[in-house]
Amino acid sequence: MSRNNLEETIKGKVALLLEETMEKSWGIYVPQVQSDITDKLQANLPAKFYVPAASSFQEAKKIFKSEFLKNQLHLHGGNISQLAKFAGLDRRSIHRAIKKLGIEIGNVRRELDLTNSHQEKMIDQTIRFALEGYRDIFQPQKMEKIYQEVPALSKNLAKLLPHNHLTWKQAEREFEKQFLSQALAEHKGKVAETARRLKIQAETLHRKIAKLRLKKESGDNQKTI
Repeated sequence: MSRNNLEETIKGKVALLLEETMEKSWGIYVPQVQSDITDKLQANLPAKFYVPAASSFQEAKKIFKSEFLKNQLHLHGGNISQLAKFAGLDRRSIHRAIKKLGIEIGNVRRELDLTNSHQEKMIDQTIRFALEGYRDIFQPQKMEKIYQEVPALSKNLAKLLPHNHLTWKQAEREFEKQFLSQALAEHKGKVAETARRLKIQAETLHRKIAKLRLKKESGDNQKTI
């Protein structure tokens, strides 16, 4: 999936569906809400990995690997050979990872007809995050109705957006950037403090900051390492 294709889809079909949903289901149409949701979808997709913020770095990586593999198995219909081709791994490596992470292939395949999995969840959380900024604007009853419609809206949007086929290395790099950036921001860019929270060596975190070109915040200033 190219960034241009994603942008065109979001600006066209996705924006139109959001407008129709607001008018028909929510009884309102607020262009700024539509704009905020489409902007956040464009920023968060194609790759966004949700991991509990309190996790150590090793715990977070394990969760990421499991979620990535399950997501890719869904995208490829449980076909490990096809997954291996797109992920840039050999079949044996994937089988070893699946076994090590305790992923039940049978369960994953049974879920194929029940959920659009990872992408649908990302869209749902992105919409909810965008809507949080309007809690003081809409009446509580209106907000409740809007949130009730989010799962159905997310499901429909997931059908419009192109699927994301990341290689294992691309996905791992994106995960580390997102997770470490969040952790650094929470600790105001203090590397030693962040490393302790993540249960890794400060030297390791310094290397990853340089390799991933992460931004380190200090007070009101922000700089790239």
